[in-house]
Amino acid sequence: MIDIVVVLRAEDAVLDFLSVLTDDGGGETRVILADRAETLILGAGMTAPERLALIASHVGPVTDGIASPGPEVLATLLRRAAAGGPCRIWAHSPADNRRSRGRLGRDTALAHAALAHAADADAEDSGAGLATATLRHAVGFSPYLQILSDLDRPLGREHIAAKLDFVNGSCGHLLAEADPEFVVQTPRVPAVERFFDTDPDQRERLFALLASLDDEAASVVDPWEFGSSRYEGRRLDATAAWVRNRCADLGSGPAGALVEVGACEGALTHRLVAAGFAVRATEPNAVFRSRLTAALAGTDAVTVDGADLAELAKEDAPRAAAHLLIEMLYYGQDLALLDDLATDLVFVALEPDALASRVRPWLERSATWRAEEETVLVPPQLETVCAGRAYLSKRGSVGLLLRRTNG
Repeated sequence: MIDIVVVLRAEDAVLDFLSVLTDDGGGETRVILADRAETLILGAGMTAPERLALIASHVGPVTDGIASPGPEVLATLLRRAAAGGPCRIWAHSPADNRRSRGRLGRDTALAHAALAHAADADAEDSGAGLATATLRHAVGFSPYLQILSDLDRPLGREHIAAKLDFVNGSCGHLLAEADPEFVVQTPRVPAVERFFDTDPDQRERLFALLASLDDEAASVVDPWEFGSSRYEGRRLDATAAWVRNRCADLGSGPAGALVEVGACEGALTHRLVAAGFAVRATEPNAVFRSRLTAALAGTDAVTVDGADLAELAKEDAPRAAAHLLIEMLYYGQDLALLDDLATDLVFVALEPDALASRVRPWLERSATWRAEEETVLVPPQLETVCAGRAYLSKRGSVGLLLRRTNG
């Protein structure tokens, strides 16, 4: 049985997979270095120090362009490494917070699935051993998620000493690395190496959950589980009720037109329409926008377009009853853009820490906006995600109603 370890860089093999490299089974291990598209062969007769020394010789400086080579290249490397025989595959987690590793973990799973499918279709296929190969992901670096593991391997003192000696002797430059993707810090040198199995749907959801607002986040429908999460349901219900009540109190009434910025797939939009509002739902991401358009097809009270906050600030648009910036000011937007929105009311909702660090300092300096109301929409809560494969802390949501002072 061959163990195939797929890592982004050489040091990853020791930091996350030392227990695999030194398995008492004593079989051959092949380490695929994805950044180089190379494979190291650790023979069955090699001692643990010899294996670590070979890997150490391939630890290099951090350079530009370090990334997964993609599923097609990985499929070729896996096929060669398996050499037609039985094997076990080990890879990074698709939810590794270091996006380079998360992407590689996902790509490895895609490559393995493609090879297994091809082998099932062709009994003479030279990659037939991959059809029955297990694939396990290392939990690895996961500061935001607690992932339920299927295999835990505590390291003894000897293995910990070997791991620390490897880091200090071969990765010293990475201890002081500025790039958070590649710096080696204490949490990235685990004393217990944890691994988990996953199915394709869980894998894609774990990958999308850690993405930003790009097509990787949109790679699955409802990546943040607005439709199934009890927490998110309460948050959205509370947000819609807040907007409805405050607009009624302020004389805007349900008939007033709202601009919902970053509507995603329409989870809040549906609730606003049900409350009687006409809504302009804007969503810059083309994939999310296509789902939003389909979900709201035939709803006369809604228009959908791709404007982002910057574009809305430039428009010579009719004034709206309010603009809604709900859980979307996390991505470095220039808050000065709010001054040019065609409205006198802005509903902002954010987790408490983000509200304190992002919005309050700006609001204290603003001569254009004042806070008219602040309300807790939903308190923090721990919740499972990805069909129970992981859990995390949902950090709560606080609503802040802003009124223009010079409107």
